[in-house]
Amino acid sequence: MSPGRFITFEGGDGVGKSTQARLLVDSLGKIGIAAIQTREPGGSPGAEAIRKILLSGDAEAWDAESEALLMVAARRDHLRRTIRPVLEAGKWVVCDRFSDSTEAYQGYGRGLPRDVLAALHRLIAGDFAPDLTVILDLPVEQGLKRAASANRFERMGTDFHRRMAEGFREIARREPKRCVLIDGGRNIPAVQADIATAVGERLGIKLPT
Repeated sequence: MSPGRFITFEGGDGVGKSTQARLLVDSLGKIGIAAIQTREPGGSPGAEAIRKILLSGDAEAWDAESEALLMVAARRDHLRRTIRPVLEAGKWVVCDRFSDSTEAYQGYGRGLPRDVLAALHRLIAGDFAPDLTVILDLPVEQGLKRAASANRFERMGTDFHRRMAEGFREIARREPKRCVLIDGGRNIPAVQADIATAVGERLGIKLPT
């Protein structure tokens, strides 16, 4: 059995990642590709418990180092209990956030050295990386207005979110073979069509439009 493919969605708060991830899983199912939708932090029982700790409370409840360590601990559990088993079963995984969010939030946004964050990722994941990363881009003010919940990251201030958004753009520029940057400010069908095109071109499948 061939291993599945791993697709991640990245971007700031309110860019539409969860919606587009769900639509992609639905589209994959229509052409006979079994896929699951998952998220970070979260996606497994242990990681979901850590998610509750990370997203609740005051914006300064955790410092950047503690955040990074909690994120990586959640990711390790998610990889072990959800992502790797599903991929090994030949199914696809579509994930709302992965390691790029740690680099963008705790690195670009919070100022941690990005080489340290990369080393933490290697510790828990080796050279494991997504087959494709879709980065949805949106002006910060528009994204925060759209965001459905006021979690502690959304309360960190506009400057933090601007640094984080530029971090995602830099990741897209640095890794063009893995990442595709898509304007998330348009209507849902338009964004979905661009994602379908990117998935088709990068992974060799044809999705319904």
